[in-house]
Amino acid sequence: QVQLVDSGGGLVEAGGSLTLSCAASRSIFTFNAMGWYRQAPGKQRELVALIANGGRTNYADSARDRFTISRDSAKNTVHLQMNSLKPEDTAVYYCNAADCKNYWGQGTQVTVSS
Repeated sequence: QVQLVDSGGGLVEAGGSLTLSCAASRSIFTFNAMGWYRQAPGKQRELVALIANGGRTNYADSARDRFTISRDSAKNTVHLQMNSLKPEDTAVYYCNAADCKNYWGQGTQVTVSS
C-alpha cells in the first residue's frame, strides 16, 4: 500500500513563498511520475507541476516561472517551491504518484491573502 504524506501548506500574503513536501512510502523512482495538483473551491482538480522518472518536468502555464518541482531521492520526497504567490493560487494541493495506478496524498491547504 503506497502512502503519500503532504505537508507545508499554510497562510501567506500575496508575493510570499511556500514549499510543499510529499513524502512517499517507497522509492520515488518506482513511479513513472510524481506531481502536484490543486483544487480550488468549486473548481476541478488541475495539474500544477509534474516530474517524470527521468527528471523531465512539466508545469501548468499558471505555475511556470513561479513554481519549481524537485525531488530528494534519499528521503523519497518531492517538493514544490512556490514563489510570488497570488490569491488565485489558493487551493488544496495534492501530491500524486503514478505507476499503473494513481496514488494521492491527503492534501494540504494553501491560502494566499491579498
